[in-house]
Parts: sequence; C-alpha cells; structure tokens
Amino acid sequence: MSILVVFSVAGCGGYGSGSVNGGAIAPYINIQPANQTVSVGQTATFSVGAAGTPPLTYQWQKNGVDIPGATSSSYTTPATTSADTGTIFRVVVSNTAGSVTSNSATLTVSTGQVASTVDVITYHYDNSRSGQNLSETALTPANVNSTKFGKLGEFVVDGKVDAQPLYLSQVTIGGQKKNVLYVATEHGSVYAFDADSINGTASTVLWKTSTLGSGETTSDDRGCGQVTPEIGITATPVIDRSRNAIYVVGMSKNAGGAYFQRIHALDLTTGLELFGGPKDITATYPGTGDNSSGGNVIFDPKQYKERPGLLQINGTIYTTWSSHCDIRPYTSWVMAFSADALAQTSVLNLVPNGSDGGIWMSGTAPASDASGNLFFIIGNGTFDTALNASGFPVNGDCGNCFVKLSTAGGLKLADYFTPHNTVSESNADQDFGSGGGIVLMDVQDAGGTTRHLSVGAGKDSLIYVVDRDSMGKFNATTDQIYQEISGQLGGAVFSMPAFFNNTIYYGAVGDALKAFPIAGAKLAGVPSSQSTHSFGYPGTTPSVSANGAANGIVWAIENSGAILFAYDATNLTTELYDSNQAANGRDHFSGNKFITPVVVNGRVYVGTPTSVAVFGLLP
Repeated sequence: MSILVVFSVAGCGGYGSGSVNGGAIAPYINIQPANQTVSVGQTATFSVGAAGTPPLTYQWQKNGVDIPGATSSSYTTPATTSADTGTIFRVVVSNTAGSVTSNSATLTVSTGQVASTVDVITYHYDNSRSGQNLSETALTPANVNSTKFGKLGEFVVDGKVDAQPLYLSQVTIGGQKKNVLYVATEHGSVYAFDADSINGTASTVLWKTSTLGSGETTSDDRGCGQVTPEIGITATPVIDRSRNAIYVVGMSKNAGGAYFQRIHALDLTTGLELFGGPKDITATYPGTGDNSSGGNVIFDPKQYKERPGLLQINGTIYTTWSSHCDIRPYTSWVMAFSADALAQTSVLNLVPNGSDGGIWMSGTAPASDASGNLFFIIGNGTFDTALNASGFPVNGDCGNCFVKLSTAGGLKLADYFTPHNTVSESNADQDFGSGGGIVLMDVQDAGGTTRHLSVGAGKDSLIYVVDRDSMGKFNATTDQIYQEISGQLGGAVFSMPAFFNNTIYYGAVGDALKAFPIAGAKLAGVPSSQSTHSFGYPGTTPSVSANGAANGIVWAIENSGAILFAYDATNLTTELYDSNQAANGRDHFSGNKFITPVVVNGRVYVGTPTSVAVFGLLP
C-alpha cells in the first residue's frame, strides 16, 4: 500500500518522498502552479493547492533556490522587469509523512498589455461542473468592494437569459482580435458581443442569429411557470473552439401548433449555420412506457425541454431532457450527436417502461469524468424496486436516480444510486433531481486509497456523496452510499454546488451559503463557515474565482431580491460585496431564477430577464 501511495502522489503532479506514515497522509498536490504572463511593472502570483495530514508547510523556489520568507500556499513576486521573463517557480510541500514538489511554472513578462487567454466554453466552467475559474487575476478580496467594484452596464437582448453566457478570448472577427461574450435567449436568438464594449446599455453586437424557422415563434403558454413566456433557448450551449462552433438546442412552434426541437452549430465568428444544420431532433427507444407505440417510446418535441446545459466529450454533443411543464406523457431521454455532422449517434431512455423521469436539475448540467462517463440526477419517475442479478432495475426504469452512463460504443447505464425511499419521494414530488451533481477531483482517504467521488443533493436536503466506482444502487432498507450528510442544509436544493480548495459550497432554499471542507476523502459533517444572508427560492448556484489557490472569492446570486454577493472563499462570514450596498441603486439589476454568475477576465456576468448585467472594477 505504501508503494501505491508514493505513485499516487507522483501521479497528482508532484514528485517527492511521500507515503502513509503511522496513519498520516503525505502531502499531494491537486492544483498545480500555473504559468503566469504579466506586463512589465506588474506582480505575478503563483499558488498551489495541496492536501494531506495537516499541518502542511510550504517553501517556494525560484530557479531551484529557496525564496526567503515564501512559505505560504501562494507567492507573489515583486514588481517585474523584462529580465524576469523565463524565471521558473515551484514549491515544496511537506508534513510529518513526507514531501512533494510541484510542477514548475514559468513567468513571462510582456512589454505590452497582456491579452486575456481565459475561455468559458461550458456550464460552470468545466465538464466536472466545478464552478471554479482559477485564472482570475484582476478581481481579488482586496478590490471587490462597493468602492472599487460595481455594475458597469448591461448587454441588452431580446428575451430572457436562462442559459449561462459563454466567453472566448481573442477571437478574430473582422480582422481584429476580440474578447467575445456569447448569449442565448428564450426568444431563440444567439448574440456575440464584444465583451469589452459595454458602456451603460450601449454595446457592440458582433453578430446575432435567430434559431427560428420561417413562420415559427417562441411564444408559448401551457399554464405553468417553468419556462415562460417564451421557450426558445433554455439550456446553456457548449463551444468547441477547434471546430469554430457553438452548439445550441432551440425550441419553437408554428401557427398550426406543431413544436420543433433542433440542434444548431453556429460559426463563432459569423453566427452562420455549420455542418448542414440545423437538424430536427427525433428519437425512439424500445419500451412500453408513456407515449409508446409498437413497442417503442417516442420522443414528442412538444412534451420536452432541453433544460440542462449541453455537454461535449470527444467530438460528441450530449443532451438531456426535462418535461415541458410537467404535462404527461413524458419519460427520460438522453441523446448524443456528432459534433461534426449533427447526426444523432446514440439514444438512451432511462424510464422506457414507466412514466416521468425528467432530467432538469434546475437548469444546471450533466457532468463527466476523465474517462468520458456521464453523471447526472433524474427527477421523479418510475423506479423498478425489483432488481436483476446485477442490481439494476428489472425493467430498465431508473427514475429519481443519480446515474453513471458509459459512452464507449453508445449510451448505457453503467451504475446508479437511489435512496431507499425513492418510491415515496417520487410520489410526494420530492425528487432527487431538483439539484445538479458535480464530479470531484481525485482525493485520498485515510488509508491512502484514491477515491473518485461525486456530490449531489435534491429536495430532501440531504447531501449524497457517491463513489463513482461503486455508486451503491438500491437497497429498500438503507442507503448504500459512500457518505450521506443530514441536517446541515436548511431547505430543498434547486442548485448545484461549487468546489474550490478542497471545499464544497452549497446554497439551499431558505438557507445560508455553506462551506463543507473535504479531508481524508470525506465531507465535513458540519459547515466550516456560512454566509449571514439566507437565500430564498431557488437557493443559489455559486461560482468561484481565484488565481490558482489564492484570492478565492465565492460569488452567489439572490434571485428574489436580485442581489449579487461576493464572499471570501476562506470564510463565508466575510461578505466582500453585495449589489445593494452602493447608493442610489447604482448596481441594481433584475432577478432571474436558476442563474449562476460567470466570472472571467475581471468581469462578472449575470443573466437577467432582458439582458446580461456586467460587473467589474469601476473606472
């Protein structure tokens, strides 16, 4: 076992003499120092994220030589000169069980203005849905306050912004390099804005594309408040920069009452359709459940909404479908499309012989691991309590499950977990799938075993930590699960947590934003800190900005009061900023449910019913 631990430490990106020593876990690095590029006269901050049995000690080195006094998890250089370019920094992390040396990071000092190199191409920053941007150098706990930071303006659009905006740096449009903000609306439009052009409500639209067919509309009223009054683009798109494409699913209907679901690939520089798109989305799957005919369940575009964000893995776009307004008949669909041709390549229905099972997760998105497996949580639906010899539902119905899908050779249910009282939860509309799940980075337990974990929560207010290698499946008397935390969230979860520096941040309905540290591959049973503000419905999906492991800020939105909050990531009782602090409503905006703030390149972007509000350092 000691040999395995030594290799595991090296595999985490460092090299050293670590092992398990008398129960102590040697240090290992889970966030490596990143290369830094600054302009002459600026400072550069290098940081590391490490874990192991505390206390940990740090010693930073410059070109292999210890830097006196540089003994914390981050190191900030003096003001740089051009002679500093090419300097190598690394850090040695130690404890009683051993030491580990980080990867080297290189400093580049530019004589001109440094261009942004950060992209946000998918929901919550990455496919694990961590919610963290570790490359934010402009916003720090020292300058995010109502004196120095506030609302800069709004990118005005033609409909509600339910989808998270996406961001690309240095896109060549019209022969010029632009930082571009991509915004999708419920009016069925996609905008490309010059992200640096905001001035009040004035801005530069680089292009705008409608996803509607001739004679179609996005206006729709089925008597519910889920997605209303328009149904155009609800799910967060996904960007593939190598294909120069942004992928979008749009919904519409015509004057005759026919509904359409289509997948689009739009050129990032022009907004024109690519790859022969758009393509109408249709599907069938073997089963006798709701809306079946001739032994197949049938996908009816009127009955469904692409609510969760899109996911791309290895040239394939994955979509997951909720009901449209909870009006039966509907079941539980997952579909895969080629990123190059928009052709449907695989279909899976997770409630093929029952009813319900919509995948919505309050507008978050399915996650994936490094092996290309999908992880998400299904809402209320039929679950077969009778299991086959492998522990799977006998009829293939896995409503209210936290699922793992394999993608090699087509979509397939590989594993799952559902609570012991899953049937009564579904019957009482207490679905597990009201919240989204995230995939954690690898962590080591007290015995030195590397654990692959995922975290999710729903309407029952329990935090479920599953082992992705063995999720637990179903037991009628007890939850067979890696870890379960009760009594710590003060309400139902209609959100997704964020992860930063071995800490999970959760914001339930009617509850404070809470921090749960991870140690020894276990979540703390009680929060280490929490905000003084309690968030109304639907709670909050936080995001985190940081420069590596330094300058962590947790951002959260209060929907009902339309307030943007910023907290010190090390202690949530420290509120740095909220948008109600400035006089005369300077930083006010309109609220929208299920919105998560996007922090990139010194700006914070917030979707509203008519715009994207932009916050940043004040001029």
